[in-house]
Amino acid sequence: MNPLPIPDFFDSSRVGEVWKVDYAARAEDARRYALQHDLKPTSATTERVSLLLVDEQNTFCAPGFELFVGGRSGNAAVEDSVRLCEFIYRNAGKITHIAATLDTHKSQQIFHPVFFVDANGAHPAPYTDIRAEDLREGKWTFNPALAPQFGIAPQYGQQMALHYAEELEKKGKYALTIWPYHAMLGGIGHALLASIEEALFFHSHARLNQPQFILKGQQPFTENYSAIGPEVLSGPMGETLGKRDTQLIEHLQEVDKLYVAGQAKSHCVAWTVRDLIDDALTIDPALVEKIYLLDDCSSPVVVPNAVDHTDAANEAFAAFAKAGAHLVKSTDDI
Repeated sequence: MNPLPIPDFFDSSRVGEVWKVDYAARAEDARRYALQHDLKPTSATTERVSLLLVDEQNTFCAPGFELFVGGRSGNAAVEDSVRLCEFIYRNAGKITHIAATLDTHKSQQIFHPVFFVDANGAHPAPYTDIRAEDLREGKWTFNPALAPQFGIAPQYGQQMALHYAEELEKKGKYALTIWPYHAMLGGIGHALLASIEEALFFHSHARLNQPQFILKGQQPFTENYSAIGPEVLSGPMGETLGKRDTQLIEHLQEVDKLYVAGQAKSHCVAWTVRDLIDDALTIDPALVEKIYLLDDCSSPVVVPNAVDHTDAANEAFAAFAKAGAHLVKSTDDI
């Protein structure tokens, strides 16, 4: 099937804005579009092509929101999302399933400012890296006022934070980073970017396939960049901080191709793909060759005068390609 035309309602100039999707109109548009282009329900399709969207939420993709992924261009997530929407529309006849992860947070989690205090009771500023040494020396301590809600003593909260920072260092992961409050459950930042939501809704009606939504990141004592599992699985006493999710590796086994895009390339996309490849290599190395990374639909975290994870993101994607995954563009044929 040749690439399909992009529907008339799609306005690339509005990508990055927050607005209400007209569900009734899009459902009718999808019905007519399917008839016009002879699109069959995905249940009648033999080749299974899946698309995984990582954290295509306002908090990362809409300018002015908490963790907008500007990349080095300053507008990267919007540019990525335009290409991603067009990819979905052009390939609506080939894509049989779409899944979207949703970073999902509450205010009092280990990567948010309120979780730690210094000797004066001040919280760390966003983008502060807290290392194990900082916790040992008391530069930052677990906020004792939070201890009762977690049912622990303040001293054990500090022990859990130290254990977490040490585990990150042992595993060669990013240091414990304090992020701005973001992807807050119940807030507008948590929602999918409107243009992406519209594309998913349209596809679900054009191909009669329900999109899948995967929530991640709700555990208080660990970050959860990857949709497959948290950064650290257990606490200092062996208590469970989070569990690995097997649904994506099981899905990879069922499909012919899995395309991956989203934000940010340096963090949640990279960690999700890395975990998925690790799982695939354990089960069947040939599964890695089913993974296709839309390299022009993801960008790294770049905060001017603070952090730039571009090189780390590119190195991660190069490693994924070396392992057998495919680096492709949104304009390439599926």
